[in-house]
Amino acid sequence: MFLPRRKSTVLALAGCVAVSLWYFNYIQPTLSPLIPSLNSQEPLSPPQSVPAPDNPAPKPPPQTPIQDHEETHPAPSSPPPESKPKAEGSKSPERYPVKSLIPIPKGPPAKIPKIQHAFGAETPDAKAQREERLAAVKKSFVHSWEGYKKHAWKEDELVPIQGGHATTFGGWGATLVDSLDTLWLMGLKDDFEEAVKAVNEIDFSVAKLEDLNVFETTIRYLGGFLGAYDISGEKYPILLNKAKEVGTFLYDAFDTPNRMPVTRWKWAEAKKGAKQEAHSNALLAEVGSLTLEFTRLAQLTDDAKFYDAIQRISNVLDEYQNKTVLPGLWPVMMDAQHAKFDDVGFTLGGMADSTYEYLPKQHMLLGGLTQQYRKMYEATWAPLTKHIFFRPMTPDQADILVSSGVRVNGNAEVIVPDFEGQHLGCFTGGMVGIAARIFDRPNDLETARRLVDGCVWAYNHTQTGIMPEIFSMVPCKDDACKWEEGRWLKFVATKSRRIEGVPEGLSDEEKGRWVAEKDRLPQGFSSIKDRRYILRPEAIESVFIFYRITGDKKYQDAAWRMFTAVEKHTRTKIANAAIHDVTAEVSAKDDRMESFWLAETLKYFYAVFAEPDVLDLDQFVL
Repeated sequence: MFLPRRKSTVLALAGCVAVSLWYFNYIQPTLSPLIPSLNSQEPLSPPQSVPAPDNPAPKPPPQTPIQDHEETHPAPSSPPPESKPKAEGSKSPERYPVKSLIPIPKGPPAKIPKIQHAFGAETPDAKAQREERLAAVKKSFVHSWEGYKKHAWKEDELVPIQGGHATTFGGWGATLVDSLDTLWLMGLKDDFEEAVKAVNEIDFSVAKLEDLNVFETTIRYLGGFLGAYDISGEKYPILLNKAKEVGTFLYDAFDTPNRMPVTRWKWAEAKKGAKQEAHSNALLAEVGSLTLEFTRLAQLTDDAKFYDAIQRISNVLDEYQNKTVLPGLWPVMMDAQHAKFDDVGFTLGGMADSTYEYLPKQHMLLGGLTQQYRKMYEATWAPLTKHIFFRPMTPDQADILVSSGVRVNGNAEVIVPDFEGQHLGCFTGGMVGIAARIFDRPNDLETARRLVDGCVWAYNHTQTGIMPEIFSMVPCKDDACKWEEGRWLKFVATKSRRIEGVPEGLSDEEKGRWVAEKDRLPQGFSSIKDRRYILRPEAIESVFIFYRITGDKKYQDAAWRMFTAVEKHTRTKIANAAIHDVTAEVSAKDDRMESFWLAETLKYFYAVFAEPDVLDLDQFVL
């Protein structure tokens, strides 16, 4: 999603907020019931999938050519139509109206230190290589976009192997809306205009699903519209109108006694006036990750109710941050109904991730006019570096870090680490890098590098060259962190879930060697809990950010290795698909392509090879 960074009293040109989408192991965010515990592993039903019909779907309407405007921004070929009015339904008055709204911070923004490296001129050979890579990424995007247009136009997701579509996020066209900013960024102007015309037909007064995930709806639809509106220079009022429709629709989810949102929302009942309360077992990420989109909507519409809605959440997080069993961090599960944070599981991975990621981003979006988000970010640092980030033991003695999780037992007397890494956790390197710059914390930049390098290492050391969803590694026992094969094998034996087929009478090391061979474990990984790759963006997002911070071209090279591996193993005749097992030389594919493949993953693969002024970190909130 693109949002402007506030640099003066006037908002700067649109920028980009890459929302790190959480998708933890077996959890399907929109379709699943409330998650009863952190350790729940019960698989859920797949999204509703509709196969391709015998006769091909009708082609989308003809594209309308447009002309460049002032060299950088296309102007509509004709004045964009106003958004069609939609029925409000039988919406009843608010049960718990806000008497005094928290105002949107306004005024001259504070000076925020420079983030991006000062790039110099590149050689002709370097430019030719970079542009060749850039073109390859764009070609991949066009392949998947054309597949979406042909087989799933205006639907939530393309089914990338058999064709057809899946309804996963309300049925409003999640991929269509979520991809708008990438279309613009890549200069696909005809496709952008075609998509803008299509979104005008979306009716947000009804949905195809009974239960809606408020977080997912916010980031894919509200974020999609706002990002496209900003990056296109505010030339398409339709996009802001649709953003207001979505925001107004979602605002009703905050109509609870304590104004905390209902995260898994029975929207139709609420519109009819049914009483609703926030959940007593809510996921932290779903409550704490609505900040950026609602803030930007408030800024663009000058309607404080949208800012008030999320600022009340931030104030609760602020109040209880140092009252949890691991002060400074919030647990994965929270009681949103009573504003309690008594759970004992902590991570920056799935179900918690973007609550932390948004802290420095919100500081930038507000132009530094409040120090609250800086204060909350800095309060996380001590527990993160002491308990969450760890250095793993690797055969090449790589100086890397992995972001993991812990459980706190016995009234905070015992902290038990899981030494698990997640692809979702790879946003941390970019987050720490940006925060190191904007909060003038230069020593933290080394931590950011080690986190980014940890994710690159995980890509480099699997059979496919792609990082798995969830894996474990062995922590270093001292600063030297020398490789000890015997110690690694013992961890492999301990972590193994294998029961049947294990030969009797084996020592721990012998069992570990047997398991490592059977499970195709590369040295360094002690287990791989989830072997999938679902086209995620978090790793390339941080690689892009760190390249722009440092100017170190090794991160462009890392990005190219990552892209070529992903393209090789996920490409289908129609588009690209998730894969089952990154440790298999040739993995089976899942018939799923989430909207973030086009909206984020390929956007960052493209941006890392683009000119430095494309998504300049000092112009854009990323």
